[in-house]
Amino acid sequence: MINTAIMVVVVMTVIGCIFGIILAYVNKRFAMEVNPLVELVEDVLPKGQCGGCGFAGCKAYAEAVVLDENVPPNLCVPGKAAVAEQVAKLTGKSAPAIEPRVAHIKCGGDCTKAVKKYKYKGIKDCTAANLLQGGDKACQYGCLGFGTCVKSCPFGAMAMGSKGLPIIDVERCTGCGTCVDACPKQVIGFRPVGSKIMVNCNSKDKGGAVRKACSIGCLGCGLCARNCPHGALKVENNLAVVVDHHICMEKCSEATCLAKCPTGAIRAVISGVDLQEQTKKEAAANA
Repeated sequence: MINTAIMVVVVMTVIGCIFGIILAYVNKRFAMEVNPLVELVEDVLPKGQCGGCGFAGCKAYAEAVVLDENVPPNLCVPGKAAVAEQVAKLTGKSAPAIEPRVAHIKCGGDCTKAVKKYKYKGIKDCTAANLLQGGDKACQYGCLGFGTCVKSCPFGAMAMGSKGLPIIDVERCTGCGTCVDACPKQVIGFRPVGSKIMVNCNSKDKGGAVRKACSIGCLGCGLCARNCPHGALKVENNLAVVVDHHICMEKCSEATCLAKCPTGAIRAVISGVDLQEQTKKEAAANA
């Protein structure tokens, strides 16, 4: 028995050595030379692996921007201008300026304002809930409030508020778009940093249906657009839309749209941040 055990160990050892030699040869024979510049570029990227650049992670983008002259150095949205400048310097390319942006929840229908059409008891995930009649909210366009976007954020820039809506920490938000892709309702969009107003609604329904589903929804009445002296807003598919945030930022000193909106679907950005002070504290408590 002992001799048999020894023979088994010897045979396994020999087989292991043979396979090790074969793998070493194959590795050396088919090894691909790595451009050291790829690693240098990857080192300056934020490592969020968000895919905001359009590539499958930071390493893939680093390889593309180094090896392909047609790939620009400013595609890393989270890295913003600072990273774009470093990548441009390393690759010898020019990096046009990128406007910083942050995510925006286009829904104000929290648990105190939005009507529920049934009581959902399934998996606490927006994608799963959306499979059951589009979710439990009477508004088919509203945030479902299960935090799938929060879980997807690679930078910890989101938290769920106590009233069932995500809260965005604009200091951490990089505008990478991961949360946008994760939302099955397409409730999340972008706004430029420094914007003054936001439309907190995503509904394309007509006014009567909106009133039945949510007390803070946009009615598509057009009062905001008709009373804006700069033409910064318009109504598309029964929903108020900011044509260009820069019009508000550069020309508007008094946002008449805020006073004219009958439901409060349009709200001001407070000090460049889309959170009231109390929701900031709420986000910190839930982090």
